[in-house]
Amino acid sequence: MVNVVEPPFSLDGFLVGHWTHPSGETGCSVVIAERLALAAAEVRGGAPGTRETGLLRPGMLVQRVDAVLLTGGSAFGLAAADGVTRWLSEKGRGFSTGVVPVPIVAAAVLFDLTRPDSPRPDAEAGYRATEAAVADGWVAGRLGAGAGARVGKVAGSERSTPAGLGAAKVETAFGAVAALVAVNAVGDVIDPESGQIIAGTRSEDGTGWADSRSLLLSRASSTPLSRTNTTIAVVATDIPVDLNALTRMAIAAHDGLARAIRPAHTLYDGDTVFVLASREGQPSAEVILVASVAAELAMERAIILSARQQS
Repeated sequence: MVNVVEPPFSLDGFLVGHWTHPSGETGCSVVIAERLALAAAEVRGGAPGTRETGLLRPGMLVQRVDAVLLTGGSAFGLAAADGVTRWLSEKGRGFSTGVVPVPIVAAAVLFDLTRPDSPRPDAEAGYRATEAAVADGWVAGRLGAGAGARVGKVAGSERSTPAGLGAAKVETAFGAVAALVAVNAVGDVIDPESGQIIAGTRSEDGTGWADSRSLLLSRASSTPLSRTNTTIAVVATDIPVDLNALTRMAIAAHDGLARAIRPAHTLYDGDTVFVLASREGQPSAEVILVASVAAELAMERAIILSARQQS
């Protein structure tokens, strides 16, 4: 029996916190592993802004993280990870070096800047988001990393629509898989079951949707496109898995992303997914399959919710 849970909800082994700038233009969200979590990362977009994704490749020394940060502010927003690191260090968290524990904080950014003086999450923002983390922090809305997110920017920002932060949990016989995603895509958000556009590029008269994929295929090659997009996500599970299973889950989560966003993984998106496990084990092929399908479904539902909250 599979049960899909909409936010707010909790997931064993993880806390989630958010910080939103007073202007509502940007923010950051952090997923904290209550104990070191096995982690993997998968980058499919052509314009990513990330931290520690290289460390999470197979064969590396450190394959576990203390936290993952999703943030606005483009590359400037990576500074918020310093605040997450400081908070964790104050708690004595981190990878043991024999000298001092070093917190492992992975991060990904999206572009929500609208002018040269746009606010950007900084170290203090990251610290405050981490400080605010709670068990039922898996929420949706125009807050945290999704505060300034928009979708459907093929015809320019003036015809795009607000999106935001989405979350969903899939409960299975083996355990649960949850997704937290900030949706700031160049393309449209699609309901995969109906094929209908939920949010995206508006028609010229503003009464409907223009269909971003069709616009892309029909436009002149010399027409400039928005280069300021990205969908970033954390998928977490309490199902006992190993690194190979997490890798399959990361791939499946991107499948969910591609089902719910059209087009996805473009040159001008920085699509990045982190996958975390609170429990480790040697899963059977059946468990890996179920966890992967759950990751795909959780991502898909979280993306849809991020857009439906604004429509």
